[in-house]
Amino acid sequence: MKHFYSVDSVSNVGALVSDALAMKRHSVPHPHHTQGKSMLLLFFNPSLRTRLSTQLAAQQLGMHTICMNAGEGWKWEIESGVIMNMDKAEHIKDAAKVISQYVDIVGIRSFPGLTDREEDYRDELMQEFMTHAEIPVVNMESSIYHPLQSLTDLITIEEARADRAKLKVVLSWAPHPKALPQAVSNSFLQWMAKTNHEVTVTHPHGYELKEEFTQGTTIEYDQMKAFEGADIIYTKNWSAYEPYGQILTEDQHWMVNKKKMAVTNEAKFMHCLPVRRNVVVTDGVMNGPNALIYQQAGNRLHAAKTVIYNLLNQKNNG
Repeated sequence: MKHFYSVDSVSNVGALVSDALAMKRHSVPHPHHTQGKSMLLLFFNPSLRTRLSTQLAAQQLGMHTICMNAGEGWKWEIESGVIMNMDKAEHIKDAAKVISQYVDIVGIRSFPGLTDREEDYRDELMQEFMTHAEIPVVNMESSIYHPLQSLTDLITIEEARADRAKLKVVLSWAPHPKALPQAVSNSFLQWMAKTNHEVTVTHPHGYELKEEFTQGTTIEYDQMKAFEGADIIYTKNWSAYEPYGQILTEDQHWMVNKKKMAVTNEAKFMHCLPVRRNVVVTDGVMNGPNALIYQQAGNRLHAAKTVIYNLLNQKNNG
């Protein structure tokens, strides 16, 4: 891997998951690859799990870490050839080149605006930074992808599958009072496509994701039918792709509850967190024995550690 941007950055997803599970069980195989190196974490948007897990991952690899709330500073120019006489004080090309002189690897987190679909899906901040950086870049969530979360999800599913070769995995939309990005859902489907599991996506009409992410999946508009016989229920809200960024419904009938989980194959429940309890999912499910939410959150550390280690080791297995 040169950068960790999406599943397409990874040559062997299965090997990367295996690396993460091994990293979780044992210590770092060759700590000298990372010992004493430095990582900058640039946050244009707030974070809890991503910030803590990635910073701790680097520290456990023997690295120095710097966290910067880039969204609180001056604005960065992304376009090339512009006259910078407005409100943007630094060009991303200059920032990327300078940062590359200071640290060995950089992580970036930036959310979409959810107003201009074409602009968001160009993912320009991440793309331009990778173009100009001379060090590896880790996508800690961009406008359209969240690969660290998706690697985490595959690690968690691998731990939960109990030697079953093929699982029925359901990605279910849930209501939410705020318009949320499609990045987690996009990435989850992108990474699941690299497995042999059966994937079903369920959501109300109008919440269809971009077609490139749902190819090979079953789309089911009846949530209860989608849940039947499922082994994994992954619940996540996302705003509409068309009309872009909109909330089309807050129908509470889509909230996940124990009645719906009862028609599954004793399915494990997953959510990337944060979650609005009793809006997205009931306390009964969240607090139940089949909820993997904390195991899933804990695996963020091992996913980040594996990605950082492989990038700095220039290991091309994932």
